[in-house]
Amino acid sequence: MVAVRPGDAEAALARRDPKRHVVLIFGPDVGLVRERAEGLVRRSIPDAHDPFALVRLEGDDLASDPRRLIDETSTIGLFGGERVVWVRAGSRNIVPALQPVLDHPSGTLVVVEAGDLKRGAPLRALCESSPNALAVACYADTERDLARLVDTMMGEAGLSIERDARELLVSLIGGDRLASRGEIAKLALYAQGQGRVSLEDVRLIVGDASALALDDVVDAALSGASGEAVMALSKAFGAATRPDAVLGALLRALLGLHQMTLHVAAGQSPERVIESARPAVHFSRKPKLERALRGFDPARCLKALLAVDEAVLAARRNAALAPAICERTVLQVAQLAGRRRGG
Repeated sequence: MVAVRPGDAEAALARRDPKRHVVLIFGPDVGLVRERAEGLVRRSIPDAHDPFALVRLEGDDLASDPRRLIDETSTIGLFGGERVVWVRAGSRNIVPALQPVLDHPSGTLVVVEAGDLKRGAPLRALCESSPNALAVACYADTERDLARLVDTMMGEAGLSIERDARELLVSLIGGDRLASRGEIAKLALYAQGQGRVSLEDVRLIVGDASALALDDVVDAALSGASGEAVMALSKAFGAATRPDAVLGALLRALLGLHQMTLHVAAGQSPERVIESARPAVHFSRKPKLERALRGFDPARCLKALLAVDEAVLAARRNAALAPAICERTVLQVAQLAGRRRGG
C-alpha cells in the first residue's frame, strides 16, 4: 500500500519515485490539492504552457472514453522530454481509464486531482494498492503549517511580521490553502513599503471586522472597562453589527465565564482556569479574561447573565430601542465587573 501520511506529503512529492508514474492528490482542502498538483506539474516539466508537454483532461470525459488516457500516456512528445497528463477527477468513475495505465507503465506522469475521497472509494483504493501509484491526502493546514506559510510568503514579499500579528493571522485563516494564500497576499500587498506587519494591519485587512468588534465589546465589558466597552460598541455598530448579535455574543461569553468562575471559587487560580479552557483562549484576550475572573464571582456572573438574557428579549421586541438597550446592558455588565474588583 502506497498511501502517504498528511504530514509527509510535501516530502513525498518532492522526492517522488519516478517508477510511481501515477500520483493521486486528493482531500477536503481543495486549495491545497490544487497547489500540490500544480507544484508537481511545474517540477516535472520545464514549461506548463507547452501543449506537447502537458495534457489536461477532465475526469468526466475520461469516464465516457476510458481509452483516451492510455492513448495519451503512450504518446511520445514531439520534442522529447517528460510528458504529464493532468486529470481533474469529477463525479464519474475513472478507474476503468486509470487501471490500464497502472498495468502498463509508460514514461508519462499522470497527476490525478480529486476531492475528498473516503477510505475504500474506488479511485483511492486503486492508487493506494498499486505499486505504480502514490496517493497523497490533503487535509486542512495545522497551526504550524499556517505559521510556516505566513513566514514564507512574508519573506518572499520582503516583510517581517510581529509575533502577536502572526498568531492572530493564523487564527483567522485556514480551512483552504488557496483562500489562506489569498488573505496573506492581500496583507502583504497592503504592508508593502513599511517593512513589518503589525497586529493592527492584520485586524484591518484580514480580520472579520464585525467578529473582531464583537470580541472587543465582550472583552471590555467583562473586564469592567466601561469607557472601552462603549467605544468598542460604537465600532461594532459602525461595522453594521446588530444589537441583538452583540447581546448574544455577550450572553455566550457569560455562560462560559460562569463555568470558569465556579472553578475559581473551588480554589483554582484564574491563570490555570484560562490555560485549561477549551477551545483555547487566544493569547491577546487572556489578560482581559483574567481581569474578568477577578471581577466576577459565580453569583455576580449569574446576575449579569439574567440581565443580558432579559435584554436580548427586549431588543428583539423593540428594534427601534435595541441600540439603547444594548448599550445600557453592556455598561451594566461592565459595572458589575468593576464593582467587585474595586472592592
